[in-house]
Amino acid sequence: MTGYADKPIPLKSYAALAAAFNLALASGIAATRDDLPERFGPIDLVLLGVATHKYSRLVAKDRVTSFLRAPFVRYEGEAGPAEVSETPRGQGPQRAIGELINCPFCLGMWIASGLGLGFVAAPRVTRFIAGIGAALAVADFLHLAHAAASQE
Repeated sequence: MTGYADKPIPLKSYAALAAAFNLALASGIAATRDDLPERFGPIDLVLLGVATHKYSRLVAKDRVTSFLRAPFVRYEGEAGPAEVSETPRGQGPQRAIGELINCPFCLGMWIASGLGLGFVAAPRVTRFIAGIGAALAVADFLHLAHAAASQE
C-alpha cells in the first residue's frame, strides 16, 4: 500500500496469511461446532497456555527446527540455550512467512487455535501432546534455574 511505510512491507501476503488462518479456524469450528465446550476448565486453560508457549518457541526459535524456517529466514547467530536468532528474508509471501515462523508471539495464535480445536476433535491425543509440551516448558525453566544456581 503506497504511503504506508518507507520500506516494502508485504501487506498482501499478511492478508493472505490472515485469511488462511481464519478460514482454517472457521472450518475447524464448523466441523466441531456440536462438540464445542461452553468454556475451558482452568486446568485445560493452563495446559493449553503452557503447551502453546513451548511449541511456539520450539517452532520459532529452536536450533533443531531451523530447517523448517531456513527457506524464509537468514541465520544471525546463537540466541541462548538451544535457540537461534534469525531475521526474515525475501519479499512478499517469503518475507511474511518468515516473519510469522520467526515470531513465537505470532505463532502462538496458530498453535493455540490448533490445540484448542484438538481438545474438541481429539481430546485424549491433544491433552497428551499438550502435556508433553507443558512438561518440556517446565523442564526448560528448571534447566535455566539450575544453570543460574550453578553459576553462583
